[in-house]
Amino acid sequence: MVTPEYLRNASEVIGAAPSLRDAAALWRARDPAMRVVLVDAMDMRDETPALKLGSRNVYLASSNGHCWSVTDRADEATALILTQN
Repeated sequence: MVTPEYLRNASEVIGAAPSLRDAAALWRARDPAMRVVLVDAMDMRDETPALKLGSRNVYLASSNGHCWSVTDRADEATALILTQN
């Protein structure tokens, strides 16, 4: 479950990584159960990020097993979507 502490830890790791790809790899290693995907920032332009980390944004996503959707409900999140402007 994504908690405020989880998001705080994610922001520290993702924000400090040298690249977005490194950020994803570091978070996957830290929490293998959480899916982490990299998406072009333009694809997320109409969504609200859960975290803004300089030029990087983190979105929460959930899945019903087939379709993915962005969510603002941390308790539903099963994935992190990372973008960089």
